[in-house]
Amino acid sequence: MIRNEGRETQVLVNLLRPKTTVSAHCDLPCGVYDPAQARIEAESVKAICEKYAANEDPEFRARAIVIKEQRSELVKHHLWVLWTDYFKPPHFEKYPQLHQLFNEATKLAGAGGTKGSLEVKVADDLLGKIAEIDKIFWETKKA
Repeated sequence: MIRNEGRETQVLVNLLRPKTTVSAHCDLPCGVYDPAQARIEAESVKAICEKYAANEDPEFRARAIVIKEQRSELVKHHLWVLWTDYFKPPHFEKYPQLHQLFNEATKLAGAGGTKGSLEVKVADDLLGKIAEIDKIFWETKKA
């Protein structure tokens, strides 16, 4: 009898399991996208790098590093959402540099970029890539 109940439970679980899995940058695919989210976090990263350089307090510096790494991760997240959810094949056809641009930008926000560095220049480079993405994004919105 116990084995039969387990089988019935499994059948019920299989019946109730969703047939399609979807994902979006929020709980409801809202269709609201803007590179400004990545830019604001990248500006925060740059400001933290500048404040870190200007402050000798070890506790402040440790806290700054943690926050900078969190903000860098948010930059990557916002860029990935744009790259994977907003931009579609026609965009990549019209702007063939877009994949490379996103790749470079997300790497600049990662461990080899602002997440692993306190250099203001690296943050500036990241902001430059985001500005290029922003320009293309708004061109696609006009079309």
